[in-house]
Amino acid sequence: MKVLMINGSRRDNGCTYTALSEIAKELTAGGVEWEIMNVGSRVNKGEVNDVVNEAVEALKTTDAIIVGSPVYYASPSGEILMFLDRLFGKAEAELRFMPAATIASARRGGTTATLDVLNKYFMYNQMPLVASRYWNMVHGSAPEQVLQDEEGLQIMHTLGRNMVWILKSIEAGKKAGVAQPEAETKVFTNFIR
Repeated sequence: MKVLMINGSRRDNGCTYTALSEIAKELTAGGVEWEIMNVGSRVNKGEVNDVVNEAVEALKTTDAIIVGSPVYYASPSGEILMFLDRLFGKAEAELRFMPAATIASARRGGTTATLDVLNKYFMYNQMPLVASRYWNMVHGSAPEQVLQDEEGLQIMHTLGRNMVWILKSIEAGKKAGVAQPEAETKVFTNFIR
């Protein structure tokens, strides 16, 4: 089992990366492999197509995905939104039914709006959302401050353990003959006459 974690920050080793690294500790403890892909800095450099293609390739050996974003102007980073728009356009079928979670990091506010925007990508694509014990967020304006956010760290650790549990439950269900739902052809209603 493997989880692909997407860092939507322009800072490869900043607050969002720090939060994802805390989740990684629990994944490792639960026997789940993981990879952190820094996409925000690469999209910011104009490498969006390359990093999307790399993510599509990584999805071939991925069982779950966690997307993290810093809060910029009370919403997700523009880089993560561009990345997700392209990723879901290209790999919708590969992502469908894959367990997913989002996290937000902020100095102060805008976290719930950020989570709301990011979660909608997963909800639109029939992806089970994995939650923690509160909203999946950490606070701090530097990695060392994130590591002082005791509640935020607990939330990240709980999220990691919950992801392990969901992945192992899905694996057990498959072994017991529980079939994954089949995707239906989407019905698109036009409200303009």
